[in-house]
Amino acid sequence: MSQITIRKGADLDLRQSLNLLNEIIAIGGTTALTKPLTREDLRDWLMADPDSAAWHIAEDQDGTLLGFQWIGPWGDLPPEACEIGTFVKAGRTGLGIGSKLFEATKVAARAMGYDWIDAEIRADNTGGLTYYQSRGFEDYKRKDGIALDDGTIVSKCLKRYRL
Repeated sequence: MSQITIRKGADLDLRQSLNLLNEIIAIGGTTALTKPLTREDLRDWLMADPDSAAWHIAEDQDGTLLGFQWIGPWGDLPPEACEIGTFVKAGRTGLGIGSKLFEATKVAARAMGYDWIDAEIRADNTGGLTYYQSRGFEDYKRKDGIALDDGTIVSKCLKRYRL
């Protein structure tokens, strides 16, 4: 595998990030997102208040986006917690991309004053569950009967990483 570089995401990264995420959504089964996003949707999500949210990308030496990870105060979390989302290019999982992203994310979360990171993973997303477990996330709750935008009913496992 080529060298992986991790850096903060920027406006110029939105197109590649959008393409990567929409491909994952189209494949289905690993994200709660079921409808493609627009560039504006993704910008609003990833580039929220920089004092409480962070976005990192992983790219190879040619500048090809391999994945991205964000944290922020989404959902109904207390102010000392942030939520995380991790997306790795289809066919490139298990190669250390998510691990490298998480190292940068932990630093950012601590710098913003968070005490813990929340991950909500579809219970049928075995790859996602394994990824977060291997990073040291611990189970703390389960949500059953969650309706996705397309009507699919799923369960979610909630995991917590203490910073």
